Amino acid sequence: MLLSLFSLILMETAQFIFLLLSCNCIRPQFMKILRQLYESLRFAWQALTENILRTTLSLLGVSVGIFSIIAVLTLVDSMNRSITSELESFGKGVVYVGKWPWIFSNNYPWWKYLNRPNTRFSEYQYLQDNVEHRQAIAIMDRKGGVTFKNGSNSIDANLIGCSFEYDKIQEMNVIKGRYFMQKETESGASSIIIGSTIAETLFGDTDPIDKEIKVNGVKFRVIGVLIKKGKDLLSSLGDDDPDAQAYISYRTYANIFQNDEPQPDIALKALASDVGEVILEGEIEGKMRNIRGLKPLDEDNFSINRLDGATKFFEGVFGVLTLAGWVIGLFSMLVGGFGIANIMFVSVKERTNIIGIQKSLGAKNYFILAQFLFEAIFLSLLGGLVGLLLVYLITFIPIPTFQIVLSMKNLTLGIGVSSVIGVLSGIIPAWSAARMDPVIAIRSK
Repeated sequence: MLLSLFSLILMETAQFIFLLLSCNCIRPQFMKILRQLYESLRFAWQALTENILRTTLSLLGVSVGIFSIIAVLTLVDSMNRSITSELESFGKGVVYVGKWPWIFSNNYPWWKYLNRPNTRFSEYQYLQDNVEHRQAIAIMDRKGGVTFKNGSNSIDANLIGCSFEYDKIQEMNVIKGRYFMQKETESGASSIIIGSTIAETLFGDTDPIDKEIKVNGVKFRVIGVLIKKGKDLLSSLGDDDPDAQAYISYRTYANIFQNDEPQPDIALKALASDVGEVILEGEIEGKMRNIRGLKPLDEDNFSINRLDGATKFFEGVFGVLTLAGWVIGLFSMLVGGFGIANIMFVSVKERTNIIGIQKSLGAKNYFILAQFLFEAIFLSLLGGLVGLLLVYLITFIPIPTFQIVLSMKNLTLGIGVSSVIGVLSGIIPAWSAARMDPVIAIRSK
């Protein structure tokens, strides 16, 4: 059915070109090009319909190859777009200061990381008072497996302690109630903002605002509920639910929940004019070395992390997947290219007599060459379009964590690769046809 559809498209295109050739509104220099296209389309349609099984098997390699490459590129682009968007929700232009790096250096001993001092609240206050090139600063820490209760309803979720400007660092879309007031975070009030999953589990359809819940046995008053995000690709990789999180004042968190040694992070958002956060990062490094009393030759005993480090990590993973897709696809297209070359050699042999007649009537070598070359390209494009159609059908598969989108860039790449395979597969048969002696060609049967 698919081949019948594409053969119909070929014939309709050929008929349209034939109509253009019939009118007198086209300049002579374009008439030759259109005539070549018409003849190539006609012969391609004949090759397609005379032996459908042979053509199908020959084009299958190109279809599988294009499908493999474009499907992998489409999936990688879609996942990359999703993860980049999710990382930006953690704060675009934000620099994080902490004990541990997000990406470990192969040349740095692990025990040196372990021996580093933890980030302290006093260091946060020092940076808050002394770092000038910033929009906002916040300190945060996180505890997992915390039990939230309301009557007989309970849920285990994540608890995050944060300072007042945390909403300027990371998106805090409060759908009900409000965000923290500054005096609440400074005084350590028992106020809490909960995620939608916690709200639904503990309260159902009841409005949770100004209601009390217990967090590991400690009472808190709900002042806000965050908008439902849904599970995304990044949280799925960590088996985490972004809606099963709650936020309290960092002072309250430190007093009640930091029984063990705290390891908070300090986040600073750069100014809009600070491209790449270069100025902010340099200022942070100088201030942190100063407060920790490091000498000029001493190495840093803290880490400055940025989201682009995580982005580069995922780019490396996606690069490997892309390479694998290209390798698999190229092998498949190699088989498909040989198949198209086989079709073209058979086509040249079957039309040897016609080639002799065309050349005896004045057809130039380039005309014969272009005729067979165009035919090979059309056949390869046919296989490529089948592969692209299969990729397009994949985009309708519902995936909860991200959406598959076939971009115009990948679509163009698929068509371009198919055309290149057509040229490489058809150039030798077309060249052999163009160099035929017309007398010998006419005498062939």
